[in-house]
Amino acid sequence: MADEGMVVLDGTELRDLDLRLPVPDGPVAGAMALQLAESEASTRLFGLSLPENIRSTALRTIREADDPDFLSEVFHDSDALRSLIQKFLLVVADQLKDDPLVVSVLDGNALRIVLDDEDDFAMLAENLFTDLDAHDNGKLSKNDISNALLHMGVQLGVPPIRESESTDLLPNIIKKHGAEGEEKLGQSQFADLLQTILQDLADALSKKNVIVIRNVKVINGSKLKKTLENQKLFNEVLEKLFLEWKTYTNGQEDKELRGFLEAKGLEFGLPSSESSEAVALLYDQIFSEIDKDKITGDLERDAFQVIVKDILEKIAQQLEEDPIFIDLEC
Repeated sequence: MADEGMVVLDGTELRDLDLRLPVPDGPVAGAMALQLAESEASTRLFGLSLPENIRSTALRTIREADDPDFLSEVFHDSDALRSLIQKFLLVVADQLKDDPLVVSVLDGNALRIVLDDEDDFAMLAENLFTDLDAHDNGKLSKNDISNALLHMGVQLGVPPIRESESTDLLPNIIKKHGAEGEEKLGQSQFADLLQTILQDLADALSKKNVIVIRNVKVINGSKLKKTLENQKLFNEVLEKLFLEWKTYTNGQEDKELRGFLEAKGLEFGLPSSESSEAVALLYDQIFSEIDKDKITGDLERDAFQVIVKDILEKIAQQLEEDPIFIDLEC
């Protein structure tokens, strides 16, 4: 998937340790130090606040690795404060590397593409009117303009109402054009009002972008790669997998390795092939390169470990080069 303006935040933005925001010279309490660290991260991530799961994990990691009581401390040394902020950035960066955020930058361009093509806009307006005219009476209320914008969604460059409420962007535009209330509109009136609102929205977004966090999972092989690089951990994983493989096959030689590894994939950060066509194609590609006789139920320990290691290394490499995006919004 590749929507207009979609950006993957994988932590790269946070690894530059030259801080962009000034660090106070005077005493700074630990709680304020954390706010400074979050602000520094936010300036590099389109002004977004960190999702709570990332924030809490970063805080816990710093407490466990460095200073469990830093929130109650006072930082008198700006170098110590700077060091704490840098550690926070790196911890968050590591989390984003394993589990990137996907955002859409709504800047009005996607809307202009629709508005600049009369035929495309006419078809869009007609489809929206038809979808919203549940009783097929040829009329919609002005209130349905908000539902039309909701139907268009981020994919067509319209921010969710909740993302606009902080600036009153969309509610103000709707109010400005009187797109409220139960007054009835025919299809032509509906299209004209929608067009005017979308033009204003595109202009406003071009002046001040809206950033929306998408419910999209990025599978980039980072977790699997970490497992592969930790030899002791990987040997333990291979042994565990082999024992489970023997149970899975139960002496049946027609059992194939692909189904087994797909079932265990979540343990390595790998999705099921049922989750998307791209995942199924990835497994198809990897297993097409392997002799089928080498991946059936009569595998013994050494052969099993060699072939599984090879498969997982290929999967990790492929995902690093070409990550898979799974749209959880569908």
